[in-house]
Amino acid sequence: MAGIRAVPLLKAAGKPTGVTAGGIAVAAVALALSAATTGMQLYLMNENSAYQECMKSAGTVSSQGECFVQFKEAAQKKLPPDVLELIGATRP
Repeated sequence: MAGIRAVPLLKAAGKPTGVTAGGIAVAAVALALSAATTGMQLYLMNENSAYQECMKSAGTVSSQGECFVQFKEAAQKKLPPDVLELIGATRP
């Protein structure tokens, strides 16, 4: 908001607005990514809760891997194909 308010003031003072515009653009991208991440977390809330519960009782690396496989399979049922690969959730 400060950057948006600063643009007219900078223009009126005859100063360059490039850095301000760049800051506004970076903030907009960060806000969009944050909103998308929050939306994904809310959409997969039940699957994530089940994964966290599974990880609490997982005593070995093997059982932790099984928890991840269960989470991945549950998430794939709700998400379009290849989304998990796109977001990097492909570990074994």
